[in-house]
Amino acid sequence: MSPVRIAVVGAGLIGRRHLGLLRADPDCEPAAVVDPDPAARAALPGIPAYAELADMLAAVRPDGVIVASPNRFHAEHVLRCLAHGVPVLVEKPLADSVADGLAMVEAAESAGVPLLVGHHRRHSPLLAAARAVVRRGTLGRLVAVQGTALFRKPDDYFERAPWRARPGGGPILINLIHEIDNLRALCGDITGVQATASGATRGFAVEDTAAITLRFASGALGTFLLSDAAASARSWELTSREDPRFPRHEDEDCYVLAGTDGSLGIPTMRLRVYEGTPSWWEPLRTAVVPVEREDPLARQLTHFRAVILGRQPPLVDGRQGLATLRTTLAVTDAVRTGEQVEIG
Repeated sequence: MSPVRIAVVGAGLIGRRHLGLLRADPDCEPAAVVDPDPAARAALPGIPAYAELADMLAAVRPDGVIVASPNRFHAEHVLRCLAHGVPVLVEKPLADSVADGLAMVEAAESAGVPLLVGHHRRHSPLLAAARAVVRRGTLGRLVAVQGTALFRKPDDYFERAPWRARPGGGPILINLIHEIDNLRALCGDITGVQATASGATRGFAVEDTAAITLRFASGALGTFLLSDAAASARSWELTSREDPRFPRHEDEDCYVLAGTDGSLGIPTMRLRVYEGTPSWWEPLRTAVVPVEREDPLARQLTHFRAVILGRQPPLVDGRQGLATLRTTLAVTDAVRTGEQVEIG
């Protein structure tokens, strides 16, 4: 069977990762790259390059498109691909606004064209194993959730892409949206949030640190601490061992799920459950849930190929991406208003 031909829109940090995976996968090939920057296009020899998406779609007709352009262009680029009947995997966030996201979802459903959202951690074996622990009832009824995404982005991260220092580019939309999607996958829908944020450390027009409280539909409560200016290893990137570009801190957890019968640390996968009747007087037995580590971004590409070929439905479709976007934007509303925001 011929390789599936997939184009990439946006030759930035994540776009280049997708292109690298396409080149390494024998069942896929990079059909084209789209980027308005001549230097970005020139840095990718051997791949047909275009400045405009419309020109690429007219000339190449790929089997699928990965949209990895800056967030504010997601709606425009996705809608154009859908109008051409081309399946799309769009990087998170789905869009900058719920209205744009809804328009994208409805366009995909109306056209009958697959729309996937790049919450690639849904393809992580770690997340799958943790979901299985929760769903088996090993922890009992979920009571409390604690999460952190604390890391120190270097200055050139913002110099290379100045949009990251402007509204729409802060860590709530760039990073927290991953965490919200993980927590929704693990613990169910989130129905209310409160939050406060600060940009005092970097001095940008967007936040660099945020503290959030979460209420889940199950009745469980959670807290989340986020910062892209904090020297800490307590983040998915630095603990999960899934992205070889990052150093490894295997003794740290970025999530703790606690139920009436036990708790689970993620990604150490340390499971602690009572040996007898649940009580603080009783000892907790500790075990480690075995997980084979794999690159979820590569697994997501394999899944996208299967969706293009009609072999699987999308794991994270537009509706799922829209629910995560709605919850994440509720955090920004809570920051702005200082009030609890309900999520319908």
